[in-house]
Amino acid sequence: MKIFIYIIIAICIIIAGVFFWSKTNAGGKSSVVVVYVSEDQVFSEPVLKAFEKATGIKVKAVYDTEESKSTGAMNRLIAEKNNPQADVYWANEPIRAEVLKQRGISAPYFSPVAEGIPKNFKDPKGYWTGFSARARVFVVNKNVEKKPTSIIAYTKPQWKGKAVIANPLFGTTTTQMAVLFSIWGDKRAEDFMNKIKNNKTKISSSNGESSDLVASGEFDFSLVDSDDAINRSRQGKPIEMIYPDQGENEIGCLIVPNATVFINGAPHPANAKKLIDYLLSKETEKKLAFADCAQIPLHSGVDTPPELKRINQLKTMEINYGEVARKLQEIQPFLKNWVSN
Repeated sequence: MKIFIYIIIAICIIIAGVFFWSKTNAGGKSSVVVVYVSEDQVFSEPVLKAFEKATGIKVKAVYDTEESKSTGAMNRLIAEKNNPQADVYWANEPIRAEVLKQRGISAPYFSPVAEGIPKNFKDPKGYWTGFSARARVFVVNKNVEKKPTSIIAYTKPQWKGKAVIANPLFGTTTTQMAVLFSIWGDKRAEDFMNKIKNNKTKISSSNGESSDLVASGEFDFSLVDSDDAINRSRQGKPIEMIYPDQGENEIGCLIVPNATVFINGAPHPANAKKLIDYLLSKETEKKLAFADCAQIPLHSGVDTPPELKRINQLKTMEINYGEVARKLQEIQPFLKNWVSN
């Protein structure tokens, strides 16, 4: 009789364990999703908290530090390729998402929520999808009479010693240079960068520092991210924002969207797809448009603050992101030599 009771108890324990496991791993209220994040924590964390509240799925987020911006999470994913720990990567630009695709670390996922996002901001095979973008813009001191309208301004004698650019070894300036090498070819891009150096352009530590140097009047202009320009404008600084290269024969401005990446071998695949759907939604794009990061929605019909132009109002660069990702890695020796000499 006692043996029978013990068997019944053991069966009950097993059933309870299976039920608990199914709730924590198959999308139940107490389930989890692990996301690595390159977007600034101050902007991304409220979105992830809202997802938790809406779904009951616990988000375990690992954020890039400022010191390893945009590369820390990517390098961690590469190191974990054979034993994935993350379900989703929230990249703050798509180039490193392309690197993960090329290394077999991501998996395709076509979110139904992404149907309204222009195809040039999505990987055609579903390995990443863009949303909520920054534009690369000029921040210009208001006291400058003749304003620059093209990135070629960096090479013009009238702005010798009057322009600043963030270190091209880091962040979106690296992306910008990789795009130029991809569009123009190596010879023209190298010539452009050497002319920038010969024109005594100052190299700053970041887009934020560049914006502050322009706002203080120490320099006339800099190429920065649109959120840097908008934030200084909202602070009442004497600057204005100009979208470069909008003319008929010009290359357009660079758009840098966030990107969602579904990790190959994700431990919680169902919850990963739910999080990706949420990030790509109009609701999330509206949140990020009205946050201090002031990002441009890629869906049409999303409300935006007055400082932002809509994506369909801009002439944007035509980019092959896969080619840019390869070029970004190829030009590292040139960029390091350019900065140090």
